[in-house]
Amino acid sequence: MKILCLKHIAFEGPGSLALWALTRGHELEVTAVYQNQPLPGPETFDALLVMGGPMNINEDATYPWLAKEKSYVRDAIAASKYVIGVCLGAQLIADALGATVSKGANTEIGWFPIRRSTDCPDSLPLPDELGVLHWHGDTFEIPEGAQPIAFSLACENQGFLYQERVLALQCHLEMTPQSLALLIAASRNELVNARYIQDADRMLAEPDSTYEHMQTVLFAMLDVLVAQ
Repeated sequence: MKILCLKHIAFEGPGSLALWALTRGHELEVTAVYQNQPLPGPETFDALLVMGGPMNINEDATYPWLAKEKSYVRDAIAASKYVIGVCLGAQLIADALGATVSKGANTEIGWFPIRRSTDCPDSLPLPDELGVLHWHGDTFEIPEGAQPIAFSLACENQGFLYQERVLALQCHLEMTPQSLALLIAASRNELVNARYIQDADRMLAEPDSTYEHMQTVLFAMLDVLVAQ
């Protein structure tokens, strides 16, 4: 399977998603949309990964490539490609499907558990509770026809599945110790004193076992998704 990954800023790459692609024998191509790299035609890939970034979906004036990317994501979904979005990527998917994306009630940065939604499809191997990394201030509504999969205390909608081919994840299951260190170094100014914001030392002290469990769940969900 050929996978195209859209990257929005230098310090937020595919993380462990690249390892999933490698270990499953998939071909992964990364395109830096923020550098105005050309977007290949939909016939060139089977799955689209849409990564995170510090911008929000309405900053077209500041990031002119956003408007084109929104249309690109919408077309990929219409073409029945597998589409997986993380954080900003999940919000772009929600927007493409007609759902509202807005400022959340809480900024959520750090290691906080998500819980499986009662409407989460039985086929999706998401445990009742999972420790994950968050870094977001915006949130999305669940698009019409999509199934919510998870929530947290700070954010009602942590993900959804649409037509068994489109997976949106507000949280960062793809995070690795290396990618978290890059994210903190670039965005440390966001680590203010708030209920759902942890400091850098606390985040970096998370044990390897948390990453390993999170990665196992992510890989299992992706394996189910692409087997549909």
